[in-house]
Amino acid sequence: QVQLVESGGGLVQPGGSLRLSCAASGSIFSIYAMGWYRQAPGKQRDLVATITSSGSAHYADSVKGRFTISGDDAKNTVYLQMNSLKPEDTAVYYCSGKINGMKDYWGQGTQVTVSS
Repeated sequence: QVQLVESGGGLVQPGGSLRLSCAASGSIFSIYAMGWYRQAPGKQRDLVATITSSGSAHYADSVKGRFTISGDDAKNTVYLQMNSLKPEDTAVYYCSGKINGMKDYWGQGTQVTVSS
């Protein structure tokens, strides 16, 4: 069994920063990629950023230049550094991973609220 646990969400003012973490644990043999998605109230879940085990990163246009995804292979952990946050970044952020033969796993989500 594989589990993804997110942390680091919270309330921040516009222009502020937050760092999300997601740790994968359990019976892990291989990780192809990990990433972050977000879902605002009444909207679909959208891609934010992904990173492969080789370090190749991909970002949604809306976060390019503001968010940075990184990974620590030794800890099976992925991070999302979010800078210059905007109210429209408010959402539940979900960690995802393609683990053990490209099987999809999801975390429980962490709330990010950007408001003054």
